[in-house]
Amino acid sequence: MWNSIIIAAIFALCGTDAPKLRIATFNIWELSAAKVDMVDGDGHGTNPQLHGAAEIIQRVHPDILFINEIDYSSDRDVATQFRDRYLAVAQSGQPALNFPYVYSAPVNTGVPTGKDLDNDKKTDGPGDAYGYGRYPGQYGMALLSRYPIDASAVRTFQKLLWRDMPDNLMPDGTAGKPDWYDADETAIFRLSSKSHWDVPIRINGATLHVLCSHPTPPVFDGDEDRNGRRNYDEIRLLADYLGPPDRAAYIIDDKGKTGPLDADASFVILGDLNSDPSRDPADYGKPAMAQLLSSPRVLDPAPESKGALGKNNPGPPYHIERKTCDFGCIDYVLCSRDLKVIDSGVFWPTADDSTHKLTDDRAASSDHHLVWVDVEMPGSADGSVQRAE
Repeated sequence: MWNSIIIAAIFALCGTDAPKLRIATFNIWELSAAKVDMVDGDGHGTNPQLHGAAEIIQRVHPDILFINEIDYSSDRDVATQFRDRYLAVAQSGQPALNFPYVYSAPVNTGVPTGKDLDNDKKTDGPGDAYGYGRYPGQYGMALLSRYPIDASAVRTFQKLLWRDMPDNLMPDGTAGKPDWYDADETAIFRLSSKSHWDVPIRINGATLHVLCSHPTPPVFDGDEDRNGRRNYDEIRLLADYLGPPDRAAYIIDDKGKTGPLDADASFVILGDLNSDPSRDPADYGKPAMAQLLSSPRVLDPAPESKGALGKNNPGPPYHIERKTCDFGCIDYVLCSRDLKVIDSGVFWPTADDSTHKLTDDRAASSDHHLVWVDVEMPGSADGSVQRAE
């Protein structure tokens, strides 16, 4: 701790800017409790895929990290175990990372409904859960931070019903929509396939709202397009949360608080949103991501990589460098317009880079690539921040 104080004092005396705030999102392919439990005699992780993912995170060195596809369990903290067994241990000579603050909460994936939501004449399959999953908590979410999380002020929207969104796209047979979910299913079915979170983080006395989610992939369905419709409305929930009060009047969090994010709040939007703004169809008037990207409050830093070039790419005019996985540009760090963007990128090295082996395939780390953005908080002209070391 004293070393950190001395270093900070030197920076101040010399007039040198302290590190900027680096924010990242990473969908780590099926980061399960079983993989986290693979340890050696010292309790350090031994799973090769998680070694690769941890090395990427250590190389990028984020201050705030959102993870998709990490198991959630009510009787153990998988996110903290991943932190302690992998991120807090040097990987291939990279400095270990200290994330003293972790937020994890229940998700809808794998939670049974007792209904036949996929219409296969059964009620106990992964497609019959509130969100697709073989067990409760699969494909969950976790937020790690080097700055204090205001846990008492977190808002979650796990249980918000899809039917409560005005003019929703739910295929319930009303208003000309496909007749897929019956009245009993519509009455209990939740909008979020995992959850939507608003997690306030305290930075230099200011608050940054970290808006986290992982909407369902808009595929794996039929002509009723139940997943495509849900993806669109999950992204709409984010856009409505940033909108005026009348647009967000239906939004109620899991504690019963209603309404949108304050109009003057600083925020970032993190996650695998499973929506590409250029390649996705506009079946419902516009691509799903256009709902967010057209918001007057949202700034897209447009992070790029050179490693995406030549990798299963469509022809022009698609902006190949913006891809975050082979499927397209679907992982995001979006910012409120009061944040000053300094830099951004996607960790996708070129084939001649020695770190390319970390991104060869999902067994090396993941089938997605880490996305990061450097920002400066309002009122912090030199970019200095007080973080845990």
